[in-house]
Amino acid sequence: MIRIDHMHFITLIKFRKKASDVVEVAKEVMENLPKDLKITGAYWTLGRFDAVLIYEAPSEKEAMKLGIDMGNVMQTQTMVAVPREEAVKLL
Repeated sequence: MIRIDHMHFITLIKFRKKASDVVEVAKEVMENLPKDLKITGAYWTLGRFDAVLIYEAPSEKEAMKLGIDMGNVMQTQTMVAVPREEAVKLL
């Protein structure tokens, strides 16, 4: 089932500080997430980016707040994602 009351976001993350500092900031941010923002996946990765965060938020503004909160220890690149089923309907 697709939730249309929330937008989907994928954030690519590059650490600016050592991993232990990133973990501390991320833990604090995750503990203080707005109730209407839901993390659906968090992964550390190999390659150009160090991590990927997948989440739902009611708007781009809420997604932007999350990036700002993490900005001191990580650089982020966030994309809006459309579920495949919804994108196919656009064809």
